[in-house]
Amino acid sequence: MPIQIRKFGVGHRRKDGPPGTTGVTGQVIHSDRGGVISELAFARNGRIDPHTNPNPTWFIVIEGGGWVVVDGERARVAAGEAVLWPPDVPHGAWADHGHMRAIVVELSGGDAAPALIDGRGAALSAGGSPVERGEGSLRGPGPAPLADPDAGEPH
Repeated sequence: MPIQIRKFGVGHRRKDGPPGTTGVTGQVIHSDRGGVISELAFARNGRIDPHTNPNPTWFIVIEGGGWVVVDGERARVAAGEAVLWPPDVPHGAWADHGHMRAIVVELSGGDAAPALIDGRGAALSAGGSPVERGEGSLRGPGPAPLADPDAGEPH
């Protein structure tokens, strides 16, 4: 099977942003019956209005920071933090003083979703107990990627 590469980020986002957003642009990276993975870029004061979704969703901040709200509770978030948006619970996000970028992973509902969140996905297919620690090793660096002047965020 050939390597699949999906482009996202600068130059690949929808100009109008996802429905229910202001000042947010984004791009779907992957979508199938298992779920949806998207990248969202919030401009200063960009926001996702509070809404509900029937699926468990992870909001993973990869750059900048802002705020999230889950069932009326607000919390500040920054790069390196992930927030679970539970199914059927009102949630939203916004950037106030600067920008924020996030990867949003929406899992399809069903019995497997909580096990995947808890790290028990391998046990479901193997019929065994949850794996405490992965085994293996890193292969080491491969060849350096070619520079792409159109990729990435402006500095």
